[in-house]
Amino acid sequence: MEARVGIEPTHRAFAELGLTTWLPRLKLRIGNTNNFLFGSKLFFLQKDVGIYFRDPFHQFYILTAMPAKFFTIANQKGGVGKTTTAISLAAGLAAENVPTLLIDLDPQANATSGLGFDKVEGQSLYHALLGEDSTDDKILETSTPNLYLIPSEVDMAAIETELAKKENYLVRLRDTLKSIRTDKRFRAVIFDCPPSLGMLSMNAMAAADYLLISLQCEYLAMEGLGQILNVLEQIKDAEINPDLELGGIIMTMYDVRTNLSRQVVSDVRQHFGKGVFSTMIPRSIRLGEAPSFGQTIFQYDPLSSGALAYKELTAEIIKRFKLRS
Repeated sequence: MEARVGIEPTHRAFAELGLTTWLPRLKLRIGNTNNFLFGSKLFFLQKDVGIYFRDPFHQFYILTAMPAKFFTIANQKGGVGKTTTAISLAAGLAAENVPTLLIDLDPQANATSGLGFDKVEGQSLYHALLGEDSTDDKILETSTPNLYLIPSEVDMAAIETELAKKENYLVRLRDTLKSIRTDKRFRAVIFDCPPSLGMLSMNAMAAADYLLISLQCEYLAMEGLGQILNVLEQIKDAEINPDLELGGIIMTMYDVRTNLSRQVVSDVRQHFGKGVFSTMIPRSIRLGEAPSFGQTIFQYDPLSSGALAYKELTAEIIKRFKLRS
């Protein structure tokens, strides 16, 4: 169910409500009913109801009572378009009015720099994972409306060793993010993982609802596919995250001119069927250039083949996982 809200600013005192400060009046329409909500708290929302409204300055905001869905984008092989997919999918969802949090878990911090942020010491989840800091303080607002980031930094390289010394080391990330899962500020949370199946990637899978695999259209990239799927099954069988599902396989760096790309896609589709997303992400110079300007592909070149492909993928993701009711 979707609820669209029109906002009516007023400067009248709401004496009958005991309010001493000006608060906007929200006109809520759900189905054929109208309700009026006052103030910043929404008391009458049911599960899976989204609130969309514009403020007096015509900015578009979303309040959502929908539970967040957590996605891990992982592949132990580097250079398969994993971070590009994480950034572009997060930005694409945000552009479709889906409040999205991108969490950079890679010590290389490419998702962080790709969104125009510097690698700042103490801004990552390093201390939060060790129970020494709060997660909420790490969330940054990006230049894309509805898109937020928890950045990474080089200190995250040391967390693999540190986590191994802790109890319940495989679920530290899940425990750290409990407040984000329960407060329902975001509809989608995306983890960008390191190019390995180490402690951070395992924690991301333990915290996620769905695993999205970014797979380059080359045979060498296919060799690692079985390995990451085995890890997924091990995490489920060990009851670390029994609800983790394969959300889908995203074919990246597709080159329509080569028989190799077509053959790889054909083979993967034959084995995984509808588990492979219909959209194929093409090889694109623009996709490689955008991060160097600290911009998403939608900001850098919204009409490029890469931007159009990620827009189509975003639509698939929204439909498949019901991110917008």
